[in-house]
Amino acid sequence: MDNRMDEESAELLRSRSRAAFDAQAPTYDTGMEGGHARRLYPHVLAEVARAVAGNPAPRLLDLGCGTGALAELVLGEIPRARLSCVDLSPRMAEAARARLGGRAEVLLCDAERLPLRDGSFDAAWCNDSFHHYPDPERAAFQAWRVLAPGGALVVGDAWQPAPARAIMNAWMPHSKEGDVRIYSEAEMRRILGTWFSDVSWRRVGQTACVVVARKGA
Repeated sequence: MDNRMDEESAELLRSRSRAAFDAQAPTYDTGMEGGHARRLYPHVLAEVARAVAGNPAPRLLDLGCGTGALAELVLGEIPRARLSCVDLSPRMAEAARARLGGRAEVLLCDAERLPLRDGSFDAAWCNDSFHHYPDPERAAFQAWRVLAPGGALVVGDAWQPAPARAIMNAWMPHSKEGDVRIYSEAEMRRILGTWFSDVSWRRVGQTACVVVARKGA
């Protein structure tokens, strides 16, 4: 499967995502729109902590940080971490800055075009946003690029069995939130495996998965 699309279509999807999450920012932490992401928090948090175990002050990156709620949990678990966060939505980024204060750098940018140096981070995570990326291969490359050798990317995302996934993927081009695609295990392994040397995948409940991709040393 080729996930690439023309830039005009990709920018339309980004605009939809930006507008939708700007609107959701005030209620995302408590409303139903953020419920799926919140259910993934403990699973992603555990994998990030495992990825940097033994490193007391790791360099961490949150891709699609939203309101910064998960980033705050990570800082609670790893208080000496040096954290950077990125989000496409100005209001989400503003909420994250208000929540995290001086404990993290929050950048307004696209995960497919990270303005960050190569090898800058020991671990990164992307929670419930990978299915919004118009060019997932580019996003995977960008995450790989900014990770140091041996670094890990943790992805928590939506998942559905094949019949339901086909129905949802047929509907997604009409989504007001800029959704792009729900990926199968094989698709996620292929997208991330292009760059990462080791990719593990597991299902979480009935509608989610957690993927851990490691960069070669």
